[in-house]
Amino acid sequence: MIQTVDFFTPIVDDPYDFGQIAAANSLSDIYAMGGTPRTALNILGFPVEVVSKEAIARIIQGGYDKAREAGVEILGGHSVKDPELKYGLAVTGFVHPGEIIRNNTPQIGDLLVLTKPIGTGILTTALKKEKLPDDLLHMVTGVMKQLNKTAAEVMKQHGAHACTDITGFGLLGHMYEMVAERQDVGFRVEALKIPLLPSALEFARAGNIPGGLKENQKFLTPKVNISTELDEALVQLLFDPQTSGGLLIACSPESVDGVLRNLTTVGVEASVIGECVPREEKAIEVI
Repeated sequence: MIQTVDFFTPIVDDPYDFGQIAAANSLSDIYAMGGTPRTALNILGFPVEVVSKEAIARIIQGGYDKAREAGVEILGGHSVKDPELKYGLAVTGFVHPGEIIRNNTPQIGDLLVLTKPIGTGILTTALKKEKLPDDLLHMVTGVMKQLNKTAAEVMKQHGAHACTDITGFGLLGHMYEMVAERQDVGFRVEALKIPLLPSALEFARAGNIPGGLKENQKFLTPKVNISTELDEALVQLLFDPQTSGGLLIACSPESVDGVLRNLTTVGVEASVIGECVPREEKAIEVI
């Protein structure tokens, strides 16, 4: 049995979309471990004098519909008065003990496959500043609502060695988690191969920087070696906190072609962004 819980404040204005994004994000940890989510409980906090019952109903409906898409039954939940709106799920899933995919078991020579582009933190910060056009809002909302279900199924079929989902600590933060306690392995990442959401670089250059990005960068800078030749906006995206991001999968070079081919078949645009190498001075090198 695998159990996880996640909830957060609204990332978009539309209540239904917020419910869908929060549910997809909550389910992601189960998928990252190679598990199958089965049941969930709603977790809701809201200011009763500010948020309408209709908006709350739409949030819960969004979560319910996304859970049903995943084959998950929402059994109930709990709500409380809260000065700030929050929603998410406590999720129960299952995985065979011999088939658990951990986040700290990459092997030297493994290639790193990322299943979603990054940049949600910067684009949603632009949304908060009322600077994000409707077409980009629709695009980023669709990315955040996308389940990691099919990507997880593909990685299991090809015997992935390790996996994590990319959320609040950003790409480099979750990547660092995979090797933080290992003295034998590290990662070499090719920054220009990392898929980015459209216009994310431009919005980063325009100063749409979330507070979480700055915190991630402060914590991680001593632990990573980043080429000084890289665009500063691209470097910021490496620390950008993601909402309902993709999976970062470590798989053998022999299996990577099959992984990419099968991901494409199920509609997941994935990219090889780096490799697992013998540990050097820093845990991660970005070139």
